[in-house]
Amino acid sequence: MSASYLEASARNRILGLLDPDSFVEFLGPTARVTSPHLPGLDMPVAFDDGVAVGEGTINGHKVLIAAQEGRFMGGAVGEVHGAKLTGLLERALDTRPTAVLLLLDTGGVRLQEANAGLIAVGEIQRAVLAARHAGVPVIALIGGRNGCYGGTSIVARSCDWIIGSEEGRLSISGPEVIETVEGAEEFDSQDRALVWRTMGLKHRRLLGEIDRVVADDVAAFRNATQDYFGRSRPLTLDMLEAQHEFLANRLARFQDCRDAREVWSRLGVNEPARVPDLEPDQFESLAGAIAVRRP
Repeated sequence: MSASYLEASARNRILGLLDPDSFVEFLGPTARVTSPHLPGLDMPVAFDDGVAVGEGTINGHKVLIAAQEGRFMGGAVGEVHGAKLTGLLERALDTRPTAVLLLLDTGGVRLQEANAGLIAVGEIQRAVLAARHAGVPVIALIGGRNGCYGGTSIVARSCDWIIGSEEGRLSISGPEVIETVEGAEEFDSQDRALVWRTMGLKHRRLLGEIDRVVADDVAAFRNATQDYFGRSRPLTLDMLEAQHEFLANRLARFQDCRDAREVWSRLGVNEPARVPDLEPDQFESLAGAIAVRRP
């Protein structure tokens, strides 16, 4: 029986991904490690500060796993929330799991804890890179209602691999932020088709920014994740220079395009207007043939 990844809570996403009865949560419900900042602002707290972290297995392979709860403050990162993610990634250096899975569902940094949240995002990114340097693959999963925005989008792009569903989005700035700064003529945040064309994961896949688009199904995420176990992208100067060259070439190729459909056409899509309607399997067949390939 299929289960929607989009509709599931953070813990249900974890339980659906992992083998039955294998999840061991760190700082679980009884620990009640909450934000020290929100009470002073007369704001409610969550017992887990909006993120569940722990370890378990997938087909017997040990993994560390974290899932942001998008229904608490939009999954935004604060001091405690960020510390839990950083601590989980640092644990990978000692336990050497098959992979670290980050289930990202967030608008970015928690505005009520702006400075602490910004510092936390930097610490998370450093911990991601440290785990990768140690040879532990870090895999981001994106398919929640909030997408993956702000500093956390930088964390996602620092991971080895990104898997997402069509329902997911990935961008530094959200639609409303762009509209506020540049105006609705530049980007209409109410135009849902425009938002998904620009920030949706089908577009990001074709641009070479993510590695797989799957159906909105927890089992589909579980199956796709296993394809990247034991595979860590190298962190070397040569790789960094290759990434810079990749981005420069992509900018030169598409910088005059005003809409994602122009990009898709330039990539060789015969009917670019049909891309949003393609089922995941159909889309992956297309992407496998024409998507820009990152180093």
